[in-house]
Amino acid sequence: MLKLHFKDGRQAPIWLVEERFTVGQDRRNNLVLEDAGIGAFHAEIRQDNGHYYLSDCDSELGTFVNDERIASRYQLRADDCVRLGEVELLLSDPGKAKPRAEAGQRWFLQVVQGEHEGKKFHVSGSMTFGRSVKCELCFSDAQLSRRHCEFFLRDEVLEVKDLASANGLLVNGEKTEAAVLKPGDQVRMGSVTLLVIGPKVEAQVAEEESEDATVFVRAVDLPKPQAKPRPASAGAATVNPLHAAAQAQAAPASAATSGSPALGIGLVVVALLVLGGLAAAVLL
Repeated sequence: MLKLHFKDGRQAPIWLVEERFTVGQDRRNNLVLEDAGIGAFHAEIRQDNGHYYLSDCDSELGTFVNDERIASRYQLRADDCVRLGEVELLLSDPGKAKPRAEAGQRWFLQVVQGEHEGKKFHVSGSMTFGRSVKCELCFSDAQLSRRHCEFFLRDEVLEVKDLASANGLLVNGEKTEAAVLKPGDQVRMGSVTLLVIGPKVEAQVAEEESEDATVFVRAVDLPKPQAKPRPASAGAATVNPLHAAAQAQAAPASAATSGSPALGIGLVVVALLVLGGLAAAVLL
């Protein structure tokens, strides 16, 4: 089954499921394009025995496939490029898509609740989810619409879009029509919950650090510690008890030595007094 992709990425890809698919500015078309150069009923695509044929509906500026103007019943194939006015549409066949050369980034959807619980689906390109057997992710839950939603990768970013389902689409518990998914998100449709598993993403460094964050400073940048004044009691050196005992024994001898000069002075004074008394007696 072929799928139409907008080259400018204006909206999600479209499955060509109808037997007759019309394109133009008129609101009755399957695909309404209001761009300049598009006619009211510009072109149509018809299915015939599994093949797709594109016909121009007498538009003023014509319909082109791979830059060649076509008239009617031009057979379309995967990788063709259809141009109407300035709008370019690329065709793909997801069922025959070749595996991408770069396998660095991989996305998966794992069923964590509901039917097929525990099963993991690899996401590549675009994948529809619903009850229809034509969906790549087919579930039989009665709460699901035939084509409930669509997952698609664009520039390595996984997105999901609700396809006008009856019961809606919830991402992390919040109802939404479209969302960009991140690893760890949970997508719920009906009773089925899918866990998004994606490539590892490097953590972004915050531009501004919080006030409570720990700040590391190089040792050379730290201020030198200032010497604190020692308390008076801390100035006394620890006394060796053996040395103190030796000093105590030497103290009396030192005291005796220091007292001998005083005794000598006293003897001199007494001698002078005696001599003075003898001299006084002689004179008398």
